Amino acid sequence: MQNIWYYDFSIGTLAVAEDGAGITNIHQKRETRTDSFCETETPLLKEAARQLGEYFSGARTAFSLPLSLSGTDFQLSAWEALRAIPYGETRSYKQIAEQIGRPNACRAVGMANHRNPVMILVPCHRVIGTDGGLTGYAGGLDVKRYLLDLEKENRA
Repeated sequence: MQNIWYYDFSIGTLAVAEDGAGITNIHQKRETRTDSFCETETPLLKEAARQLGEYFSGARTAFSLPLSLSGTDFQLSAWEALRAIPYGETRSYKQIAEQIGRPNACRAVGMANHRNPVMILVPCHRVIGTDGGLTGYAGGLDVKRYLLDLEKENRA
């Protein structure tokens, strides 16, 4: 059973979940089905909330939380590539596809981003179109723009 708790941030309420080993999910509250979760605030969830709060205040540029991610080998490699995008920078879907050795898999990278279970910690908001334009984001393009602007403003 996974534990879940809800925290309010500048982008709204985030549901944060963990399985005892690491963070498994971060979603906007409206996107979370809680039937498979136990609503219990654990020390790991409190720490995640603390680090997210620091991120939103501009005081944190990297996270030191254990993650417990489930996905295909392709998804896991795409998510790992996302984690390598420096704070305040962006990459295109094409660049991520090339980085993971699948240069023709831009759409698959997009689908992996869409299935990213831990928004912000695995920064799929840092992925943009090849033309530099904002593309889909599960949290909405307004949230994506907010996160990118936050990082640009607080970049060292």
